[in-house]
Amino acid sequence: MDTPTHISAQKGLFLHQVTKRYDSIVAVDHVSMLINDREFLAIVGPTGCGKTTLLRLIAGTEKMDFGHIYFQGKCIDDEKPADRKVRMVFQEDALWPHMRVFQIDYYSNLSFGMRIRKQMPARIAEAVNIVTNRLGIEKKLLPRKPDKLSAGQKQLVGIGRAMTIIPGIFLLDEPLAHIDPQHRLTLRRELKDYHDKMETITLYVSHNLPEAFSLADRVAIMQEGKIIQIDPPARIFSNPANDFVKDFIQCFEM
Repeated sequence: MDTPTHISAQKGLFLHQVTKRYDSIVAVDHVSMLINDREFLAIVGPTGCGKTTLLRLIAGTEKMDFGHIYFQGKCIDDEKPADRKVRMVFQEDALWPHMRVFQIDYYSNLSFGMRIRKQMPARIAEAVNIVTNRLGIEKKLLPRKPDKLSAGQKQLVGIGRAMTIIPGIFLLDEPLAHIDPQHRLTLRRELKDYHDKMETITLYVSHNLPEAFSLADRVAIMQEGKIIQIDPPARIFSNPANDFVKDFIQCFEM
């Protein structure tokens, strides 16, 4: 496959003709785009358009059928998920069911990433204390296992687990879907503040258009596995790429 010759000097996350098929279904269809260093990109589109699959391809939990992915000029196609500088928060919780939310002397959901990286206990305790305070995870929840948490509590723990390790790429798949509306606005601000302070690249998948458009530097709109338009929110409103985009964003204005 021909690859761009300028990639070795390119900062940010670059997807080149990324494609994923499931039998006859093309979930991601030759997607090429550059997400700039430190950019917050929201990805929106109808259910089944390929948003989550795209995140999983970047994370390495799904294998591409075609294309390349580069991060900071380096091709990461063959890197294992654990070796990529990526942290992902799933829409549905992906917590370890046998582990407590947090315990200092053993593997737990919030500390897992830090323990496998052999962080010192004091550093682990400090990082967990920071994220639990930021996200409003109550101390009484820390000894519990996931089956004793509500859907919203599980989602908070999933976000917190990702935030304990500073990522190069932060992937968020409907991270606030199970959060109550009152808490949701606070968490949106915390996620944006985390992105700004950590100077990471953030890709944020959401069906909530006001949320996506208010957080993002740019928004990518997907349809049937393709990126139809990728622009700052104001430009999408003022100059939609086609009738699909125009119709899709109308629900934002209703």
